[in-house]
Amino acid sequence: MSGTLIFLSSFVLAAMQFTGCGRMHSGDDSAIVYWSANNQYEQDLAKVVVAEWNALHPELPVNHQPIPEGQSSEEVILAAVVGDSPPDVYSNMWPGDVELYVNAGALVPLSDFVDFDSVMNSRTKPDVLNEARSRDGRIYQIPWKTNPLMMLYNKKVLAENGFTKPPRTYSEYIAQAKVITADLDGDGYTDRYMGISDIRVLWWQRFFDYYAFYIAASGGKTLLRAGDVAFDNASSTKVFEFLQTMYKDGHFPLQKTSGTVDAFLSGRAITRFVGPWEITHAEKLKPEGFEYDFASIPVPDSSDGPTYTYGDFKNIVVFETRNEPTEVWQFVKFMISRRNDHRLLTMSSQLPVRKGILNDPLYQPYFDENPKMVRFAKQAEFVRGVDVCKDMKEIFDAISQEYEACVVYSAKTPGKAVKDAGERARLILR
Repeated sequence: MSGTLIFLSSFVLAAMQFTGCGRMHSGDDSAIVYWSANNQYEQDLAKVVVAEWNALHPELPVNHQPIPEGQSSEEVILAAVVGDSPPDVYSNMWPGDVELYVNAGALVPLSDFVDFDSVMNSRTKPDVLNEARSRDGRIYQIPWKTNPLMMLYNKKVLAENGFTKPPRTYSEYIAQAKVITADLDGDGYTDRYMGISDIRVLWWQRFFDYYAFYIAASGGKTLLRAGDVAFDNASSTKVFEFLQTMYKDGHFPLQKTSGTVDAFLSGRAITRFVGPWEITHAEKLKPEGFEYDFASIPVPDSSDGPTYTYGDFKNIVVFETRNEPTEVWQFVKFMISRRNDHRLLTMSSQLPVRKGILNDPLYQPYFDENPKMVRFAKQAEFVRGVDVCKDMKEIFDAISQEYEACVVYSAKTPGKAVKDAGERARLILR
């Protein structure tokens, strides 16, 4: 995987440098092209937003389409840029890819617009906006939506085993796991697992185990500091130790999780680590009488203060495709208005990166009807994204390789695996 990613990164940079990458469709006065994610909820949202915009601005129409199908949206966007055919606006950009396109001159610096600060300061907290700032000091992406990762747990099974609260710390989680996964029949097999996570060696899968746990354990740190590796530390080692114990002691299954039966809703796994999208899934498919809720990611026993987690941001970017990017900026401002952020929440059950929504009367009816989303809205105050670095995929790939060796198969000690991951990440950054 890593070799493929390095090849793609080199290919896109070479192609952009060769073509000059400037304003790829200079003089193009056609409709603004907007690509959304291709899930049905966001397609429906985009249709409503674009229809209203086109009714209000017939002189500057927008043409919406979902991002074309592909192995991943990241690869589709990469291919579109290399092929000189990106959209004007894209609203599902993974922040870890942004710096790659910034370095190639493919994105419009949104912070150069004279009203950028006033627009963003009315919507977004300063720390979230600063996290989106590129190394050249400008901002090329708008934090649009966040899906904080939390622990989904089976309330009924915990209560049946004498636990009135979900586990907050590693020791509480392990203690509950020993009870819940006990071999009750004495046949050498357990009927349940305490948790479940995807063991495949995929760079993005580490968002849902190692990275969310690392952010929680470190009090809100990310992988890099001042452009250098900072994750080879005690927090990472504690995460590797804890998760290794889960697999080694049989509390997590070693098989892949891509089967047709939902392990959580069927009662085989008592916890999972997911975002708010799981609410819609659970409400649709849960058996009668099934009770579930969400809690923060477990942390080391010594942790105090608020628990941070991975925010799973998806952001809006504007590609260098037009002579007048200010026209596109007008549409982007419309997309992130208070009204359309409300539509994002109500139509797709995804949280807009908008401060104060729990106290905003416009949003209150939604949260009254969807109380489980309140937990995620509160958690969204304590989230982190990924570092601004063009090599993030390769770094996560390196971590994933060490994670498999140490956490899943116990072929390395946690300290050794974390050290090796840090050294591999430093080589990548060079």
